[in-house]
Amino acid sequence: MTVTLRYSARSDIGLVRQTNQDSGYAGPHLCAMCDGMGGPAGGDIASAIAIEHLAPLDADSHQASEMLGLLREAIQSTHTDLVTLSNQDPDLAGLGTTCVAVMRSGNKLAMVHVGDSRAYLLRDGGLTQVTTDHTFVEYLVESGRLTREQARRHPQRSVLLRVLGDAEGEVQLDESIREAVPGDRWLLCSDGLSGPVTAETIAEVLSTVPDPGQAGDQLIDLALRAGGPDNVTAVIFDVVEEAEADTTPQLVGAVANRRARLAAAAGDSPESRPNPEAPTEILPTSPGPTAATPAAKAAALVAGLEETSGPPRTGEEEAVAAEAVAQGNSRRRRRRRSILATLVLVLALVVAGFLGYQWTQSQYYVTIADGKVAIFQGIPQALGPLELSHLVESYSEPDTTTLDDQMIRRLNETVSQPSLEAAREYINVTVMQHRTVVVLPQATTPAPSATPAPAQPAPTAPSAQPEPGAQTTAEAA
Repeated sequence: MTVTLRYSARSDIGLVRQTNQDSGYAGPHLCAMCDGMGGPAGGDIASAIAIEHLAPLDADSHQASEMLGLLREAIQSTHTDLVTLSNQDPDLAGLGTTCVAVMRSGNKLAMVHVGDSRAYLLRDGGLTQVTTDHTFVEYLVESGRLTREQARRHPQRSVLLRVLGDAEGEVQLDESIREAVPGDRWLLCSDGLSGPVTAETIAEVLSTVPDPGQAGDQLIDLALRAGGPDNVTAVIFDVVEEAEADTTPQLVGAVANRRARLAAAAGDSPESRPNPEAPTEILPTSPGPTAATPAAKAAALVAGLEETSGPPRTGEEEAVAAEAVAQGNSRRRRRRRSILATLVLVLALVVAGFLGYQWTQSQYYVTIADGKVAIFQGIPQALGPLELSHLVESYSEPDTTTLDDQMIRRLNETVSQPSLEAAREYINVTVMQHRTVVVLPQATTPAPSATPAPAQPAPTAPSAQPEPGAQTTAEAA
């Protein structure tokens, strides 16, 4: 039996936003979801352009080995168009979009992702978040500075690190090839769903509601019940083993609104215009000549999102139009003020950073480096790869092996000094006082061994010599 997709796409403007900047697409060989940004005049354009570039890939003529390359090419083309459009129109500066897209060929799925729109996979009752958000708070979570629960409430949780249209150059995509396993259910959604609705609740709905369309409706309803702070879009597809039935693609959100306007411009009756929140057949991208260059294609896509001209307007209509123009001008002024405020803030941060660095270089500290007492200029800290101190002097005396434990411990913790002279004085006076006194044993000359002197003969008393003429006793006898 052939593996096919059973799919649905649902989107809602939410309870706070004035426009729907999400765009969703679901078809037999392609499902995609894009969340635009850039204000009322940019986000819907960006997400619609991305879907228009991806939609032609919804065909069964592509090989599995080609899918990632085709997706990559479509995404890069989208990025180029958005950058070109932003450079041409100052009012569209900063427009961009996230994107998560899954393409099928046979039993293989190719996925590309950039931004914070998510892909979830439900397999055997367990829900897995397949994508990793390219956001500042996700970086903090992965580096261990925030927990998942803290990240859900962080005020900067929507700050994106990667997005389509933000800057010229190659797009950095997360890419993967996966098996299309029968029984799997996939959800592609914007942060308007994954933000207010927990992963546990999403898993419960996907596990208990068999029909993809009904599951999408229920998930959007839950997001609205949670406050609906953002546009909410859910693209759901099931991998099934059955013959292809309905192969009509479904478009929702900004791209559906754009195509409805194009249909109206082509002269269709109101009854025949596509419902932005219902399945919509593929219509021509734009009327008139084919747009060949990125700039021309972007201009044509923007034209499709603008209101078409009609018969002459009445005075009341003119007043409404004037009010709309005034509101548009007011939005542009607010946007310019916001950009100016951002620039001022960035400049203030740069100046503060420079002054802070200058202060650090007016400080000194004494420590042990490479086994020697040393003086460093700065503070013993670093900002990423930037070290805030450098070696000034090192000393062979005093020898660190002669210092007591108290001084060794103090130097290892670093001793701050207000100037180079003070640091030198600290070494010459305080550190020197903490040298341990080493008393070496005194070398003595060994006493010569006592050798007995040779015995001298005792002096003999001189024998009494008889005086001449005197007789000895014997002789006298």
